[in-house]
Amino acid sequence: MQGIDPEAKEEEPTHQLSVHSAACKPEPPTRSGRRSICSNCSRPLPVCLCHAIPAQPIQTTTRVVILHHPHEAQHKLSTTPILAKTLINATTIIGRRLRPGISPILDQSPNAIYLFPPTHTSPALNVSHLQASDLIRDKGKDLVLVAFDGTWKHAKEMVKASEDFLSRFATRVCLEIDENASGGSIYDSDLILRKEPFSGCISTMEAVARTLRVLEPNGFEIESKLIEILREMVRLQAGYLKPMKPRPKLLKKAKEKEIAKNDNSPLSIT
Repeated sequence: MQGIDPEAKEEEPTHQLSVHSAACKPEPPTRSGRRSICSNCSRPLPVCLCHAIPAQPIQTTTRVVILHHPHEAQHKLSTTPILAKTLINATTIIGRRLRPGISPILDQSPNAIYLFPPTHTSPALNVSHLQASDLIRDKGKDLVLVAFDGTWKHAKEMVKASEDFLSRFATRVCLEIDENASGGSIYDSDLILRKEPFSGCISTMEAVARTLRVLEPNGFEIESKLIEILREMVRLQAGYLKPMKPRPKLLKKAKEKEIAKNDNSPLSIT
């Protein structure tokens, strides 16, 4: 398990976000010729994000637990490591499912929500409809936000495998998505770095940012800072990656929908 202990990083609570960035600490070059990695943000030096990450992690009343799929943990565009360095109360667990014994926080059966779109069998509350004050103050416990980081396929598998455990104490919540629309990038941009299966699918970092906007007293400020870091991450990476083309599978589905639409349209007689 990999995580950031909230207690170890605890400082005087404040709602002021630091404007100073963390110091970049390059590791010595390797003899193998591999790229030098910043020991602070764990990213290659050309795309180091230390100048964007606050020197002091952002304080939140909400504790964030992220289940990070092992495959996604190795992906260079994963946003979870940066999110964990930015939020003081963020913990990362590398694995495929949540279960008893894997997280001291979750083992306490906290007042919690987990973020994932609804299905016919598992409805979800819309985040924008949540009454944050009621959730946070319930039973005198701070709120825990659980998020899943993986490909769309892996995330669905992770949620399904974890739901028996989470359903004992957590409520399923969602952001608005449109499964009938073609997917975009990890944020609204003309440059697509990672193609998503449909519109509204966003990175873990943006999903958490949008949720904290609702839950936190200074949520808009926290969201703004997280999105600022995310945009800088994508801007730097854009110089080294070619824009992704739409997935062939998505193009095939779009073509099939167009054919079906034409087949169902009434014939015009001239």
